[in-house]
Amino acid sequence: MIDEVGTGVPKSRVGERVWVWNGQWKRAFGTAAEFIVLPSSHAVPLPAGVAFETGACLGIPAMTAIHAVILANASADTTLLVSGGAGAVSQYVIQFAKAKKAEVITTVSSSEKADVAREAGAAHIVDYKEENVGECVMDVTGKRGVDAVIELDLTANAKLIPSVLRPKGTVVAYGTGPEAVLPSAFCLVNSVRLQFFLVYELDAKERERAISGINDALKSGTLINRLARPTFSLAQIAAAHEAVEYGSIGNVVLAF
Repeated sequence: MIDEVGTGVPKSRVGERVWVWNGQWKRAFGTAAEFIVLPSSHAVPLPAGVAFETGACLGIPAMTAIHAVILANASADTTLLVSGGAGAVSQYVIQFAKAKKAEVITTVSSSEKADVAREAGAAHIVDYKEENVGECVMDVTGKRGVDAVIELDLTANAKLIPSVLRPKGTVVAYGTGPEAVLPSAFCLVNSVRLQFFLVYELDAKERERAISGINDALKSGTLINRLARPTFSLAQIAAAHEAVEYGSIGNVVLAF
């Protein structure tokens, strides 16, 4: 909630319920802070009836997801492979892709995560620990391959590209380790497009489009914003960090 405003910002914004983005990016403070000072553009009005806990989930995961879906050119004519379908970003990716009427295949590592991905709207679930991802994708797509892959860890999953992606397909990578070994010959021969992006560095037009899409989804009441568990108190911050380290499903949120 906006407590004070600076020069040039309408006084009417005081008391406004908001969600924020890039709260800590290139700043000394921001995470787990009761108060934070931000440019007014970083504080986006939170639609009426949307809980603060939901607002806390949006900044990085939802913005990453909607921009990835845009870069993948998701539409009713496309099939996407989304890695890690139970992850915080991937759950939003699935929902935004489904809103574009795309068909979504996703990978998971357990039956519990499969249920979460299915609830988000994935049409096809592949347990990569139990099944061959490439074979499953080709079965679903009639040997064609997907139109785009939305990838959370290119380092771990680049080897899958030749077995899942159609010629002239797209790989959208929003996460990777320090180095990735790419199947460069396959990518060259098949004119594969590899698109990296960092959500913190979207330009103004990209940011405006993402914010608009997120708020439209919030206003419609259709967006699932999954919490890992009931919110943690500030005194439980160590346990909150441990929950992230242990791989909790959903966003870990602190409440003051």
